[in-house]
Amino acid sequence: MANVVLAGKELELDEDGFIQSPELWDEEVAKALAKQEEGIEDLTPDHWKVVKYLRNYYLEFRIAPMIRKLCKETGFPLQKIYELFPSGPAKGACKVAGLPKPTGCV
Repeated sequence: MANVVLAGKELELDEDGFIQSPELWDEEVAKALAKQEEGIEDLTPDHWKVVKYLRNYYLEFRIAPMIRKLCKETGFPLQKIYELFPSGPAKGACKVAGLPKPTGCV
């Protein structure tokens, strides 16, 4: 685990770059995580659609959604999710959305 400063906040990241205190997440942290951990310079409206869906789902159910549900609810095919987040929905999108590291499929 490592402590880093992102968007002016000190955050603890695990060895895979997931924040350990999801309650500290905000959109500025998302932008910083996207850039630092995923190499995404600018989050587009499509990125935000995925991030906000993941975030809202997590806040309601305390778990990341399955990939099928993510694709259905955002209207994006899996290929598009990988275009937006090259490391994938679990590793990339969930990380940017401030979710803990998923334990199963996302």
